[in-house]
Amino acid sequence: MIFLRTSEKNGSCFLRTDQLDGETDWKLRLPVACTQRLPTAADLLQIRSYVYAEEPNIDIHNFAGTFTREDSDPPINESLSIENTLWASTVIASGTVVGVVLYTGREQRSVMNASNPRSKIGLFDLEVNCLTKILFSALIVVSLVMVALQHFAGRWYLQIIRFLLLFSNIIPISLRVNLDMGKIVYSWMIRRDSKIPGTVVRSSTIPEQLGRISYLLTDKTGTLTQNEMVFKRLHLGTVAYGMDSMDEVQSHIFSIYTQPSQDPPAQKGLTTKVRKTMSSRVYEAVKGIALCHNVTPSYESNGVTDQAEAERQFEDSCRVYQASSPDEVALVQWTESVGLTLVGRDQSSMQLRTPSGQILNFTILQIFPFTYESKRMGIIVKEDTTGDITFYMKGADVVMAGIVQYNDWLEEECGNMAREGLRVLVVAKKSLTEEQYQDFEARYVQAKLSVHDRSLKVATVIESLEMEMELLCLTGVEDQLQADVRPTLEMLRNAGMKVWMLTGDKLETATCTAKNAHLVTRNQDIHTFRSVTNRGEAHLELNAFRRKHDCALVISGDSLEVCLKYYEYEFMELACQCPAVVCCRCAPTQKAQIVRLLQERTGKLTCAVGDGGNDVSMIQEADCGVGVEGKEGKQASLAADFSVTQFKHLGRLLMVHGRNSYKRSSALSQFVIHRSLCISTMQAVFSSVFYFASVPLYQGFLIIGYSTIYTMFPVFSLVLDKDVKSEVAMLYPELYKDLLKGRPLSYKTFLIWVLISIYQGSIIMYGALLLFESEFVHIVAISFTSLILTELLMVALTIQTWHWLMIVAELLSLSCYITSLVFLHEFIDVYFITTLSFLWKVTVITLVSCLPLYVLKYLRRKFSPPSYSKLTT
Repeated sequence: MIFLRTSEKNGSCFLRTDQLDGETDWKLRLPVACTQRLPTAADLLQIRSYVYAEEPNIDIHNFAGTFTREDSDPPINESLSIENTLWASTVIASGTVVGVVLYTGREQRSVMNASNPRSKIGLFDLEVNCLTKILFSALIVVSLVMVALQHFAGRWYLQIIRFLLLFSNIIPISLRVNLDMGKIVYSWMIRRDSKIPGTVVRSSTIPEQLGRISYLLTDKTGTLTQNEMVFKRLHLGTVAYGMDSMDEVQSHIFSIYTQPSQDPPAQKGLTTKVRKTMSSRVYEAVKGIALCHNVTPSYESNGVTDQAEAERQFEDSCRVYQASSPDEVALVQWTESVGLTLVGRDQSSMQLRTPSGQILNFTILQIFPFTYESKRMGIIVKEDTTGDITFYMKGADVVMAGIVQYNDWLEEECGNMAREGLRVLVVAKKSLTEEQYQDFEARYVQAKLSVHDRSLKVATVIESLEMEMELLCLTGVEDQLQADVRPTLEMLRNAGMKVWMLTGDKLETATCTAKNAHLVTRNQDIHTFRSVTNRGEAHLELNAFRRKHDCALVISGDSLEVCLKYYEYEFMELACQCPAVVCCRCAPTQKAQIVRLLQERTGKLTCAVGDGGNDVSMIQEADCGVGVEGKEGKQASLAADFSVTQFKHLGRLLMVHGRNSYKRSSALSQFVIHRSLCISTMQAVFSSVFYFASVPLYQGFLIIGYSTIYTMFPVFSLVLDKDVKSEVAMLYPELYKDLLKGRPLSYKTFLIWVLISIYQGSIIMYGALLLFESEFVHIVAISFTSLILTELLMVALTIQTWHWLMIVAELLSLSCYITSLVFLHEFIDVYFITTLSFLWKVTVITLVSCLPLYVLKYLRRKFSPPSYSKLTT
């Protein structure tokens, strides 16, 4: 909606847009001037006016329109920009507002940037589905072969159906149940892990995905950083002040106002041409920082006095700063700490308090807000006591270098501060005469009213002022990182992941954070992709980037869109080779698009981490979405598959739980397949020996009990198995790298288990046929007992780390079988199983089926040990 009126005394309001762009700072919004001047809100209904606005679009950073009031003489025209708008899904700091709604429903920016959630199916489940299809094909082939060996005699089509039912065990129906129960156990383990408290599993169908992540895409603000800026450095060219020398700055400011020999600078204006003293240089710099910003102090009563009283006396304990950028707040808080305090501000004036308690009044004549294109902000103020008009400007070093007077230290010092991971701002000033300002104002108002090329005309007028400005100082602020971000990112890189940072923040801030968080290592270059607008520029810039090696990429959302439009394949190919990629000024839909392209181009698994409403699209699009509960609410956390309280918990979630879940599910699924194939092989051997008769080997309860009470607990206990301790997995993230190749469950391992199943099934069946003497019922007793013992021994052979529940499961299953033999007299001869003959025959068959596999496993471990075995000895 267009912002028409506010109840706030200063004639403006602050807005928080964290659900749109992920930034938790307050943004200044201004009402339309002619409607704000009306005596009451009810008068809005009496005027006749209209709004001209652009058509709805996805861009959350820009807006252009005009407001025209027709019933005044002459008609009033006012330009509308992003500053005059209020959006859905945003929060107003205080007061009430009245506006006229422009876009609703599908036309809203928040709706246009949202995406529909999708149902996620894990890659592991898809791989198991493929194996199940192969087993289904095997079922049909075996059934057809059996009928073919009968030479299709008689009613062969009925025989095919009988064989399909006999061999139906080939398809492991219990596999799905076992895997789903396993996933519930993994989810329970994640929730119960005391090392990552507060972690919530919202999607228990994909815990195995966490064990195979190749690309990690993360938001910046609130995820990697706390969005709390701290002032670190003031540089005046000849001298620099760090955190430990701020008291010197304070003493300089004090001396300016307390030395009786000098007039306070407010009176004399410091315009003399004599060489300035260090105190006056420091004072000018601090004053420039204290005036050139968009910060508004507001007063909240905190029990000491009422709000009006607090505001009247500028009570320090009640003051909070609201601004559209956290680094601006950091600068104003710093000027307060050294003695020059911003105590009041409204649309047209600003008040500073000196160390001696004197209030300096300044009239705000013009403000030129920061934009992504200009990379700078300016303000023209008039000091009430002296009448001096001064134009202050601060901005990025790349643009300010051409605006300030020539000097030999700016570029070098900016580079030094940037390498420390600081966000560098250059502050400059220019004194104006009354005539110069009047001339500028007339041209500026004219440019702001034009509908066509407005931004270009306005920029041209402002640029006429931006010449030969006096360089005051450099400031360096640092965005505080979340706890343990650096070691976590290093761990993820060592685990074979590539980290991409997608943020709605500015390019300079994003680059500084990437350096500060060691997303880009010290020995890596950074290639900042120039802003491109057409195909030709994109082609040239891509060629320039192609020549760089082992180089991190920093690119803005606008340039990225152009590259993806014309050179999608080439760009993604180059970007995927980068050790790290930083995309700044990303809209929510762009974040999701990048995730989608990575999945399509690489076929690798992606994990998206974010904390705000603007990250929801990316989180839903990724194979694994992780939400961080932070300052920006719970929208990302609720939309994610996994929710953590801090970014550092991601390391343990992936390295320990992800790795274990994938390896356990692989072992479990292969074992369930082995269990099914064993009994199917025995049925095939039995049918072959008895002239391909479609007669079942085991009937009734035996076939049901085999895959339930006799073997279910030991097989399912594999969900508790682990190859290394969690501390070792965290210490050696390289172990995770092995899983990215998908070896725990592959066609190779599947084939090995099929061969093991055929070998064991054949040995058990042929052994029982060779060793039985008189009655057919003895075959059933010998073969079934051998089969159960073989399965229990195979589970023991597969386990790498024993858990007490595994031993209980093995003993419980064996006890259940022995106990049930008493009730199974219709299938098994109870007297025969108590004889010595039965015991030695079963022992021999079981040893022949299992002992060679034990020997092979021992030899393999000795001559070709897995990577983790070195860490377990």
